[in-house]
Amino acid sequence: MNLHPQLHQTNVILLLYQFLTSSMGMKIPSAFLYSSTRMILAALTSLLLSILFGPWFIKKLYELKTGSSIRVEDCPLLVELHKKKKETPTMGGILILFSMLVSLFLWMDLKSSFTLILFVTTLWFGFLGGYDDYLKLKYKNSKGLSAKKKFILQNLLGVFIALYLFCPSVSKLIHVGDWFSPPAAKEQVTLVKKEDGKLEYSGTLLSSQQFMSHYFVPFFKDPVVILKGVGIIFGILFTLFVISGSSNAVNLTDGLDGLASGCAVMAAGVLGLFAFLSNNLEMSRYLNILYIEQSGEIAVYLFALIGACLGFLWYNGYPAQVFMGDTGSLALGGILGVSAVLLRREVLFAIVGGIFVAETLSVILQVASYKLRKKKRIFLCSPLHHHFEYKGWPETKVVLRFWIISLILAIFGIASLKFQ
Repeated sequence: MNLHPQLHQTNVILLLYQFLTSSMGMKIPSAFLYSSTRMILAALTSLLLSILFGPWFIKKLYELKTGSSIRVEDCPLLVELHKKKKETPTMGGILILFSMLVSLFLWMDLKSSFTLILFVTTLWFGFLGGYDDYLKLKYKNSKGLSAKKKFILQNLLGVFIALYLFCPSVSKLIHVGDWFSPPAAKEQVTLVKKEDGKLEYSGTLLSSQQFMSHYFVPFFKDPVVILKGVGIIFGILFTLFVISGSSNAVNLTDGLDGLASGCAVMAAGVLGLFAFLSNNLEMSRYLNILYIEQSGEIAVYLFALIGACLGFLWYNGYPAQVFMGDTGSLALGGILGVSAVLLRREVLFAIVGGIFVAETLSVILQVASYKLRKKKRIFLCSPLHHHFEYKGWPETKVVLRFWIISLILAIFGIASLKFQ
């Protein structure tokens, strides 16, 4: 395995670097090619793009009259609480995704299969959410895509990703030359001395199917489950559950100014840190975690997500000038879910994304109670953030406290690196 994959990248910045150093004779630090540097630069790129293009983009949305609708069917008080938001434009997720994709082409290795998967995920969920928003805007009182159609389309992408990761025959179809090679990993990495006295890293090499069959739980250094044989079917189904569930969970959380963006930043930060550490043989050996070749590309994209969300918060913070809509929330959730799957950190994501889980559970429990207990409700209104609004909490207090909980869960997730 290559200890310096950054030297074999293909991206816009690398081509520029090679031109300036080879053709122009300029001396430029090679640090610009390392994943740690690219993570920072990807975050700064998406942050600046979202802030700089924000005013122009919001103006265009106002001209297109993309005002958001307010839910009234079972929570009529929301009309009074959110009446000032009626004309606020939605579909701001386009700005987030645009900023992230620019960072992808500038800073990520275009040959990496992780880059391809995250690129397709962004486009697929972005178009799905955009079409859902379009239907709500075009047809008065429309709820957009039906839950069934949305679920099918979300899982369609999940099927392709699962088959690529779990089925070697499928991954070979996409692998062309040195482009999009299937992910590989090493477990139980150790540092051994060769006969000539040189030190080298050693470990058990795992194919994509093998390491995708490993399931890790925070605070346990070894995989708690390793699927074999027909158990792979469970792995594929679980992958679909994580990806579609994450997408819908972030979508449900996106109900207050800045809530989904802020929580997504916390979750992406933890997953990005794990992706960065998993890409380093020395760090993975020291922390006794799975080494995943080229997982640094996942870290770069997650930091681009952080920058884009922070830039979007510049305009989405209370009182919001723009909403991300399903265009942004479905895509952000899908990207986080796919990243967790690629890193084998699904349980970790459930913990650090605890707000997303709680919001989803509140809706499930509310619907179940309404149907099974003769229209009796558990919460005053669901998702959970509206319940606290009904209890009299100001919107800003709900958002701030949910952010604090997300930060605590993020710290808890990071602590699992050492306490295992």
